Amino acid sequence: PIGVAAHLAPFLPGSKLIESGGEKAIHAISSAPFGSALILLISYGYIKMLGAEGLRNSTEIAILNANYIASSLNGSYETLYTGKNNTVAHELIIDCRGFKKTTGVEVADIAKRLIDFGFHAPTVSFPVAGTLMIEPTESEDKEELDRFIEAMIKIRSEIQAIEDGSADMEDNLLK
Repeated sequence: PIGVAAHLAPFLPGSKLIESGGEKAIHAISSAPFGSALILLISYGYIKMLGAEGLRNSTEIAILNANYIASSLNGSYETLYTGKNNTVAHELIIDCRGFKKTTGVEVADIAKRLIDFGFHAPTVSFPVAGTLMIEPTESEDKEELDRFIEAMIKIRSEIQAIEDGSADMEDNLLK
């Protein structure tokens, strides 16, 4: 669904398939004029197959996985927005802002370095600029979580090498 104020209605995207958009409409932004409602079926099917107990179990495992990563990275990275007992929910946000000041390493450099280790880069700079948001799912096994943690610790050691002066600020593994 799209909600828009009346004064913006003339600028809504148009479609060649149906009459839509206003007199100042931009070209279609999707091949389907109303988006792809079928994508909702994937989530719905997954939830229905899991059932109430399976959904609760999946949620608990995702939360456990996020807290396992947060705990394992404690001392290497600062985790933002922790709750009681220094725990997180299903995601953790790693603060990387200080690295830019001390080494010139930006959050995007860390995300790209993770690709070198075979990981899809996590969400960067959302919801906080200069951070990594890590959301392990219930389907990640401990071996994969440990491999990710090892990569993050290795990256932190590469940042430390720049901070210590044993790696060049411009010519290093992260840049």
